[in-house]
Parts: sequence; structure tokens; C-alpha cells
Amino acid sequence: MPVGRWADKHQTGTIPEPWSLLMSSVPASFSALVAQRDGDSVVREVRNLTLDDLGEGDAVVKVSWSGVNYKDGLASTPKGKVARIDPIIPGVDLAGVIVEPGDSGLAVGSDVIVHGYDLGVAHHGGFTEYARVPSAWIVPLPEALTARQAMAIGTAGFTAALSVHALEQHGLTPGSGPVLVTGATGGVGSVAIGVLAGRGYEVAASTGKPDAEGFLKELGATEVLGRDETSGEGKPLERERWAGAVDCVGASTLPYILRTLQYGGAVAASGNTGGIGLDATVFPFILRGVALLGIDSVAMPIERRREVWQRIATDLRPRGLDEIGTREVSLAELPAALDAVLAGANTGRTLVRL
Repeated sequence: MPVGRWADKHQTGTIPEPWSLLMSSVPASFSALVAQRDGDSVVREVRNLTLDDLGEGDAVVKVSWSGVNYKDGLASTPKGKVARIDPIIPGVDLAGVIVEPGDSGLAVGSDVIVHGYDLGVAHHGGFTEYARVPSAWIVPLPEALTARQAMAIGTAGFTAALSVHALEQHGLTPGSGPVLVTGATGGVGSVAIGVLAGRGYEVAASTGKPDAEGFLKELGATEVLGRDETSGEGKPLERERWAGAVDCVGASTLPYILRTLQYGGAVAASGNTGGIGLDATVFPFILRGVALLGIDSVAMPIERRREVWQRIATDLRPRGLDEIGTREVSLAELPAALDAVLAGANTGRTLVRL
């Protein structure tokens, strides 16, 4: 395997750049998408930056791929309440090659992933050709993944894998019964379907997009439900249906899951795209012994983060991985992609080519 792992060229058709370019210094300027407040609005534009514009960090990464996440959309809007610095380069995940290793212990040219912590929130993120980050945030890219595949998984897919990991720690097995995935066409949902299907689970997918049934079944769903069926009001307890669930919607969807889980079942909850409220009773917990498992992929200790990525490359590898990131955008096309993810118009993952 050549240093820098240029296997991604087979995915994109591009020619690998000479290794000598990586060994040279960071160019005097490079491109990044910057979001900056302007009164009551936020201006998003591609700018030429220098390394000094990137803030603190002892390591520098030449970024090859990033991904478009819901959180990135929020960070680039005036009412998102996510960005804690201004201006900011959004992008809560990135994959690339080490140019300056800092204290990472990695060699120049090593393939790496960075996501979570303050990236794209209180520290400049991945929508840039070069990123400066603390070396303590760096995850070596597993040998079985390319940088593009890692960003097809991205923060959303990492959250999905964590959700499956938590459910299995709680006792879920493929023989337990069907597993429901909500927000199924989004980044977390689509990867969760692929991970569960790859491990032999019967997967039901819930979506508000009727035309996505074919896409979801290709990922591994055996049943597709409309959003109306998995939300709305109901009795405190309903017919036991799901052995487990992966939910990134919240709002009225999470109470539905709680009241329809099988005895001893669990739901891994990681998002609030439908809202932050939770209108539920205690009955599912005290009469059926169900569990609500909170999933956080932001502040996880780095050693555990690296372990989970190794699992993603092996036994938690999503089925149909190369079909997850079906859309690629450039920096110039990013504003429209950010608007689309906020509007819930995406299916699967949108990848950013750097």
C-alpha cells in the first residue's frame, strides 16, 4: 500500500498527486468555505485563507473529503445556535493526509479521520483544503477503508454504528426481532440500515419520503413505513412490535417507539430533527422494562473512538457502503447542499470533494 493510500483515485477517476507535494510546505493560500455573520444573516462564501487563519492545533491535515451534516447546516445559519466562533469554517468531519503530525505519533503521509470534539463548532472544520487540529483528535484511517468511504460513513455513520453497538450491548441480537430505523433516508438512518442488515437483522425503515422505498430496500430494509405510522399520539402502551430501534428524529417519533417496543427492548436516540420535546409516560419503562439509550459521538474519548472505527471497518461495516455517498459537491456547491440538509431534502450522504 503506497504511503498516503491513494486508493481513492479509483473512486473518483483522478490522478494521484505526487508524494513530493505532501512533503512540501502548506501553500501560501488555499480555499475554504467560510460562514460569517452579517447583521441578522450569515454570508457563506469560498475564500482564500492561510494557515494562520485556521486557529490553534499542533497537526495539519491535507483534507481530501468531508461530509455534509445537519449540524453543519445549523452552524452556517443565524438561528442555528451551533457555531461558537465567527467567522467559522463549518464541517464536523474530515478525512485526509497528515502534513504536519504534531504530537500524534503518526508519520507524514498517514491517512487520518477527524470528527467530533469542537470541530466545525468552536474550531474551524473540514470544509477547507487544509485543516489545523489538535493531534489528540486524530483517528488513523483503518486499512480496510478509503478516505471517501470514511466520509460516506462520517459523523452520521459513526453515530449509527455507535447506536447499533449500544443496542447489542443491551442484548439485541438478530434473533430478537425486527429493528426500526427512523429518519431512514438521512445520514444516521441510512448507515444504520446498512450496518444492521450487514449483521443479519430484519430492518424496518421509517421515512417521510414515499419515493425512497427502493433506495431503502437496496440498503437492506425489509419493510418501509410512512412517517405518519411512526409518529403522532397513541395509547401509553401499544402492541409490542420492535425488538430495538435507532432514532434520530425525536419529537413524536420517540414516544411512539417507546410504547411499541417489545418487553426488554431498547431504543438508541441520537437526534432531534423533529424537535426536542418528549411527551411520553413512564409505562414503557416500568411495565415493559424498555431502555432509552442516549448516543453521543461528540465528546467520546479518543481511544474508544478509534476502537469503534476499527469495528466500522470490520464487523460494523455497512452493507452497500459505496452507495451511501451518492452525491459529491465542491466547495462552491456547498451552500446549496447545506440548505438541502436543513430542509430534509437529502437522501443518504452528501460528500464534499476537497
